[in-house]
Amino acid sequence: MAGAFLRMIGAGWTLVRNDALLPRELDGFYPPPVRMLADALRLFATRRYGRPGERLARAFEALGPVAIKLGQLLSTRADIFGRTFAEDLGHLKDKLPPFPTLQARAQIRDELGRPVDEVFATFGEPVAAASLAQAHEATMADGRRVAVKVLRPGIERRVAADSAALNLAARLVERWIAPARRLEPVKFAATVVRATELELDLRLEAAGADELSEVMAKDGYMATPKVVWEGVGKRVLTMEWAPGIPLSDDAALEQPGLDRKGLADNLTRAFLAQALDHGVFHADLHEGNLFAAAPDKLYAVDFGIIGRLGPTERRYLAEILWGFLQRDYERVAKVHFDAGYVPARHSVSAFAQALRAVGEPVFGRTANAVAMSRVLTQLFEITALFEMRLRPELVLLQKTMMTVEGVARRIDPAHNIWAAAEPVVRRWIARELSPVSRVRVFAHEAEDALRNIGRLLQAQTHTPAPPAPERPTGGALLWFALGALASGAAFLAGTWLG
Repeated sequence: MAGAFLRMIGAGWTLVRNDALLPRELDGFYPPPVRMLADALRLFATRRYGRPGERLARAFEALGPVAIKLGQLLSTRADIFGRTFAEDLGHLKDKLPPFPTLQARAQIRDELGRPVDEVFATFGEPVAAASLAQAHEATMADGRRVAVKVLRPGIERRVAADSAALNLAARLVERWIAPARRLEPVKFAATVVRATELELDLRLEAAGADELSEVMAKDGYMATPKVVWEGVGKRVLTMEWAPGIPLSDDAALEQPGLDRKGLADNLTRAFLAQALDHGVFHADLHEGNLFAAAPDKLYAVDFGIIGRLGPTERRYLAEILWGFLQRDYERVAKVHFDAGYVPARHSVSAFAQALRAVGEPVFGRTANAVAMSRVLTQLFEITALFEMRLRPELVLLQKTMMTVEGVARRIDPAHNIWAAAEPVVRRWIARELSPVSRVRVFAHEAEDALRNIGRLLQAQTHTPAPPAPERPTGGALLWFALGALASGAAFLAGTWLG
């Protein structure tokens, strides 16, 4: 506890030194007491050179992986914070100082049990360095060009310290700042910490990349390089080289023949197809993890954070998106209540009215004419009014959706996320909420229920020795008939759906 508290104090001090906690450029927006505090803290700002984004990036880089992840998220929202601020944070994506190649080679040798020269025909210097790991260009014996990801030495200890400080900060916020409690800061912090811990085992990332490669191939909106399994260990991951240019490089959007609209649409549709159709999605889709190739090809890398949604969450998400697409605010409001996102003591109609106040000004306007910061502010005010609480299971979904929209609008400033989403959501609705689909779901649920009842009855019946064969009773025949009916309904429904 003491260590985490001291780390929090240290983080605040780092922000103060860089004039990134209460930056001077925002003095005009502070109330008098806050302005007095800002003036006092600025006496200790020994590194206040540069723009606000540059100072914040410098502070985040010094604070470590958790702060860097936050900076990566902020850098995708040029529409909220301004393009200059976002670009100043942009170097946090993959342009951090690398660690020595000799250390990387030693870790590879220890993980794979062989010297680097026996695994790779060539092994070069770092080509990108991020908060948790860095990447090296290499070639396999068969000539394949590959990227080798190696974790930073000692990163596990750093993440553990950051996680302890984050958990402490979340508990303090939940205890002392009442308006923030509906955002479930403790559960949110736990979700972030767990996701970061999973990033520290590159074998899991390799498995996630392989799984999502299969998922992406079904739609074609996005692809990923193949995993080279002989070069995978807990701290080492090898994948084939990604085609194209990373979106973190300005040259990516200047490629001849690039279709910016198609590229932005593919990004939005890839994310939604992964989440809705398959319940698994790449949850770290910032520019440093995306490569673009003309005319509209997208390739994703870095699968350290993967989000998952169960069937129920997928249905709620699809129905909410579809309701907004149809401007059916009553339906959107009802889904929020059915999902438990809004307490039942509130009025569905009143919540629908509030949603209309936010949604209607957006429709019919081009994306670059919509002040997204204003929309988000209104949504926050409305959800607070109706006591809507943050759902920890949806944290990664919400974070990724926010990131995807920001990246898509950087690719195409006129990107319309609703128009891009419509075909994917319509397809899901037609498939999953059709009458035949409902029959199939009911049949499967009935079959599962009957199977569970049978197991319960069997567990409650004590038979010391196997009973002699008996003629089935009427009750047994009834259970058999119901089970057969359910199985038959499931089979027919599946046949009708092809």
